[in-house]
Amino acid sequence: MCAALGLVACTTQKKAEETAHQQKVLVLYYSQAGATKAVAEEIKTQLNADIEAIELDVPYSGDYMQTIERCRKEMEAGEAPTIKPLKSNISDYDCIFLGYPVWFGTYAQPIAGLVKAQSFEGKNIVTFCTFGSGGLQASTNDLKAALPNATITEGYGVRTARVASAAEELNRFLIERGYKEGEIDMLPAFMEHKPVTDADIDVFNQACGDYQFPLGTPIDVAIRETANSTDYEYTVKSAGQNGEEATVTIYVTTSKAEGAKPEFTQVVR
Repeated sequence: MCAALGLVACTTQKKAEETAHQQKVLVLYYSQAGATKAVAEEIKTQLNADIEAIELDVPYSGDYMQTIERCRKEMEAGEAPTIKPLKSNISDYDCIFLGYPVWFGTYAQPIAGLVKAQSFEGKNIVTFCTFGSGGLQASTNDLKAALPNATITEGYGVRTARVASAAEELNRFLIERGYKEGEIDMLPAFMEHKPVTDADIDVFNQACGDYQFPLGTPIDVAIRETANSTDYEYTVKSAGQNGEEATVTIYVTTSKAEGAKPEFTQVVR
């Protein structure tokens, strides 16, 4: 086992070195309120990459509800906002980290405008996003369908409320995936799922109770202990988008720092 783990570590290290020394990376992103920009800039810093913000010909303006209403109308009409020409030459890059906020369960409409303007043929794209509850998996799958001639890899997602935690999480993500050099401790697997106890329900309610929409009722949970946190993987019964009952997975973490409270990290539908 030790030999096998050593081989994995060497392979990961070699991949990281090849990525760091051979690939040219662009961080390309759209940010409406600043959260995605913060994550994009952190990726740029950690990878020493180039960076560019996607800009619209007619920017979204007004308050949150006005932005959402415009987005809803565009989606219903099958339209996308047009973007300004990119300053970066996409053909110059081996890997593109593509970032966006999640709107209506998928990538924000400005990314739909980008997809219409760029085919990204033959390019490797790594997604990253910010969201209220989740959407990394769904938005990545939607991009795979929209860009069939590119290689799309599911990347990193973080709740807007937790962007302050992004630097440490991104460091782990980038090293684990071989995008940068470094050493990290392997995270243990979650233990077997078991029916929730009153204590488990209390942790869930502390983390999720103040979220703006009901997240459902936890049924069972798997737990893991890391050096810095206790992590929970809840199976939750909730109402689906069509109003029918659905089962989702909700992740919660509690830092071992003194006074830390449970935090809801994402929903996987």
